[in-house]
Amino acid sequence: MSATARLAQMGLALPAAAAAIAAYVPAVRTGNLLVVSGQLPLLDGKVLLTGQFGAGLTIEQGQAAARQSALNLLAQVQAATGSLDKVRRVIRLGGFIASTPDFTDHAKVMNGASEVMEQVFGDNGRHARTTIGVPVLPLGAAVEVEGLFELAD
Repeated sequence: MSATARLAQMGLALPAAAAAIAAYVPAVRTGNLLVVSGQLPLLDGKVLLTGQFGAGLTIEQGQAAARQSALNLLAQVQAATGSLDKVRRVIRLGGFIASTPDFTDHAKVMNGASEVMEQVFGDNGRHARTTIGVPVLPLGAAVEVEGLFELAD
């Protein structure tokens, strides 16, 4: 089943790809690699979740925000390539989780994004990953996700 069909089967539609909010581009392609800049959990132009984990936000809220960031990441892939079906493999995700110094469940939050990639791309959505706790993210977002994708020729 194609990535586009899987997404539809999940009942999900990609949002419009967000414009960059600073001096960078949303995605860069070099050869068969596509690097996508970090995506916030934007929904209808607003940040879905703000704040820090360890200061009132729940893992479940974080997973939902990470899922939205992943959908925004895929929207950038589609904008850059014309179709999610051009993705051969998700190589790597990088997750940034706004948290207090004593919060240690960053990986559980980031699972929300990883699960989207596996659901959309099947085994080719399984990827390497780094998840980092940070004190603050742009626009006060609680989560940001970046990605590296291998594209078909």
